[in-house]
Amino acid sequence: MERIKTDLLVIGAGSGGLSVAAGAAQMGARVVLLEGHRMGGDCLNYGCVPSKALIAAAKAAHGQATAGTFGLASVVPQVDYAAVMDHVADVIGRIEPMDSQERFEGLGVRVIREYGHFLSAREVQAGEHLIRARRVVIATGSSPLVPPIPGLAEVPYLTNETLFDLRERPEHLLIIGGGPIGMEMAQAHARLGCRVTVIEGDRALNRDDPELAGVVRETLRDEGVEIAEGAKVARVSGTTEAIEVAAEDGRTFFGTHLLVAVGRKPNLDRLNLQAAGIETTRAGVRVDAGLRTTNRRVYAIGDVAGGLQFTHVAGYHAGVIIRSALFGLPSRAKETHIPRVTYTAPELAQVGLSEAEAREVHGARLEVVRFDYAHNDRAIAERETAGFAKVMVVKGRPVGASIVGHQAGELIGFWALALANGLKMGQIAAMVAPYPTIGELNKRVAGAYFSPRLFDSQMVKRVVGTVQSWLP
Repeated sequence: MERIKTDLLVIGAGSGGLSVAAGAAQMGARVVLLEGHRMGGDCLNYGCVPSKALIAAAKAAHGQATAGTFGLASVVPQVDYAAVMDHVADVIGRIEPMDSQERFEGLGVRVIREYGHFLSAREVQAGEHLIRARRVVIATGSSPLVPPIPGLAEVPYLTNETLFDLRERPEHLLIIGGGPIGMEMAQAHARLGCRVTVIEGDRALNRDDPELAGVVRETLRDEGVEIAEGAKVARVSGTTEAIEVAAEDGRTFFGTHLLVAVGRKPNLDRLNLQAAGIETTRAGVRVDAGLRTTNRRVYAIGDVAGGLQFTHVAGYHAGVIIRSALFGLPSRAKETHIPRVTYTAPELAQVGLSEAEAREVHGARLEVVRFDYAHNDRAIAERETAGFAKVMVVKGRPVGASIVGHQAGELIGFWALALANGLKMGQIAAMVAPYPTIGELNKRVAGAYFSPRLFDSQMVKRVVGTVQSWLP
C-alpha cells in the first residue's frame, strides 16, 4: 500500500474536478486526482459534448430540408446515422486531449486511475494508494436516474450514457421524460429522420417559464415530434425494436427504441461518506454556502453537491473553493447569476428570476419588458423570427431574464453579466450594439424599458417644448 500526503485531493475528473486540479496545481499546491472511469466525466463523454455534436448534425439535416425558405431547393436529407455518430465521436476526440491524464500530469497533478472511498475524516483509499490530504474535494458528478418503472429492467433501454453508442438509426424512438435532455434528443432525432414520441408525466419543460416552453413545444410538434403530456408511465414491456410503454391513463405507445431521460442522481455510492462524517440529502452531499460538507476539511462541487446540475456550475464551484481551500479566505457560492439553456431550436435560456418567481418576490414593484425576434432585422434575414426576450426589472435593475429563440444561449450570457455585477438598465441601454446582429436584441430590450418613460411622458414632452422655444 502506497501512502501519499498531499495538500489537495480531488475525487472525480469531470469538469469541476479538473478545474480544481488544474487551478490548484498551477498555483503551487500538491494535488492528487482520482478517476476510476473516463477522464472528462459525463460532460465530455456522454453529455454536453456529444449531445451538441448530434444537435449540430441534425441542424445541418434540417437546413437541407428547409432550404426552400431561402430560394434554394429543399431536399430530403440522406442520413447516414453511423456516420453521424462517428462525427459525434470525432468531436469528443478533438476535445479529449484537454481533459487527458497526460495533460494534467504535465501540469503537476498526480493522477490515479482508481475510484476512491473514505476510510476516515482525512484518509481516502484508491486501489493500492492510501491518501491523506489537508483538503478533499468531492467532484464525482451524477448519473442518469433510472426510475423503478415496472418492467423497465426487463426491456432494452437507452440513457445518455449509451445513446451515442448506437450505429443504426432508430425507426421510432420513445423518450420517457420531457425535460431538457429529452426534448433536445427528440428534436435532433426527428431531424435525422426518426419518428419520435416524448412521454412526459407532467408538462414538457415544466421547470421553465410556461410561455417560453410553449414556443419550444409548438416548434417540435410542427417538426413532427409527438409530445404526450400528462402521461405518467405505469409499465414498460417488449423486446428489442418492439417496445411498449403504457401510461396510467390508458394511453399506450409503441416504438423500436426507448430512451430514459427523467433526470440525474448524484454519484455517492462508492464514497463511504459515513466514515468521514459527511452528511447527505436526497439531492446529494450536504454543503454550506461555501460548499463545505459537514466535514470541514471536505468540499463538494458540481452535480454531487445537490444544486444546479450544469457543467458551468461545476466550473464556477471550482473557483469558489480554490479561494477557500488554497488561500483560507471566505468564499460563498451564489445561484442568482447562473444561466441555464435548453439547446432545442429555438433555444430556451434563463438567468435569475423567472416572471412568476419575480412576481412572487417583488410583487407590484416588478416591471416586465419584452422584445420580439420578429423585430430584429438579423433574425428576419436569417428566417429565425420565432421567439422573444423578456426581462424582469425592479427599481431599474434586472433581476431575471428569459429568452426563447435563435442563439438564446449566447444572448443570456449578457444578462448573466448584468446580474453578476448589479448593472442598471440605463447602463445596458448605453451599450452600442453592432447592426445587424442577433445580439442587438439585448439592447432593444433595454430600450423597451425606457421607451414609455421617454415617449409617453407628458413631462418629457413639456420639457422638450420649453427647450425648443428657447433655442435660436
